Amino acid sequence: MDTVPSVLAGPSGLGTSAARVAADLTKIRDDDPAYVERSWGDGTAPPLYVPIVERVNDPLAAEVDERLVAWAADCGFADDELEALRGAGFGRLVMLTHADCEDPDRLLIAAQMNAAWWAADDLYADDSSLGAAPTELPPRLALAMAAMDPVAPAGEFSDQLDEALRADRVLVALRSGTERMSRYGTPAQVQRACYSTFAMFVTWNAYAAWRHTGAYPPAWEYLAARQHDSFYTSMTLIDLVSGYELNADLYYDPRVRRLLIQAGTASVMVNDLFSVAKDAADENPVCNMVLQIAAERGCSIEEATEITVDLHNKLVRDFKDGHRELQAVPSLELQRFLRGARAWMGGGFEWHATNPRYK
Repeated sequence: MDTVPSVLAGPSGLGTSAARVAADLTKIRDDDPAYVERSWGDGTAPPLYVPIVERVNDPLAAEVDERLVAWAADCGFADDELEALRGAGFGRLVMLTHADCEDPDRLLIAAQMNAAWWAADDLYADDSSLGAAPTELPPRLALAMAAMDPVAPAGEFSDQLDEALRADRVLVALRSGTERMSRYGTPAQVQRACYSTFAMFVTWNAYAAWRHTGAYPPAWEYLAARQHDSFYTSMTLIDLVSGYELNADLYYDPRVRRLLIQAGTASVMVNDLFSVAKDAADENPVCNMVLQIAAERGCSIEEATEITVDLHNKLVRDFKDGHRELQAVPSLELQRFLRGARAWMGGGFEWHATNPRYK
């Protein structure tokens, strides 16, 4: 986009909403009550600067999880996979991160898409013990794109494609989740989520090449790729889940997009920090910011962790400053979306901190 929409030069708009501070939050370090420093892990690493948790509603999370497991069974996941899915707590993830939505049907949209993305990540890209193989990843992701964004009919070849899409539970989940998005969102919102997913897939292919060759990237190159493989993809659903639409001119405005990329990257740095031990233990080690820094600089995991925490905290503070600047924009949808991104960061941290997967 070459020009900035005129609405960005408008008069003073909405401020941020007040938010409830969870009981276990640590001391607030600045004048913004929407952010705090929180200890994490075993408490030995520096604290993470994160937005507060805006909602904890465990019964709502449990209801979404029950619906999610029933849907996954219909997609063809096995009993042991369904138990693992139940333990993963995607219902809790979307309850924490989509704090302005109380409707379990709408929250299920985000739960389904996040579960499908995670299944593709584990089974196709990351976990060797579950069958992930670098050389098989690119063609698998090509089919995943066809599952989410149906291609034009091509006679007998379409029949073969449809057969392949019905034969893989991950592809069934991606197709089903996208169809559910289409029932609740506009075509623009659905394609926004699809194309963010496809950008994420490009990064997964880069990871696969690094793992296959053993030529792991320096931290700066990994981070450049990681910014398109982040929770930004999950954040594309913020308005769709909550029943409104941020128009494309605002959503893709460079200043807004920068904030959303920062929010998504900060949230995925949390994932890297919580995943160090799991990622390092894989027989084909997974790329991880902490591990890349430690390898590149020849430093300890503890030192690399401190550097990653510093990066995360800078991203969050930059988001906070940019959010404050854009509060002058007279768009209810933009203000709601940016508050939603802030809530996603806070809820995402809480989910990682309380999820058995990351213990």
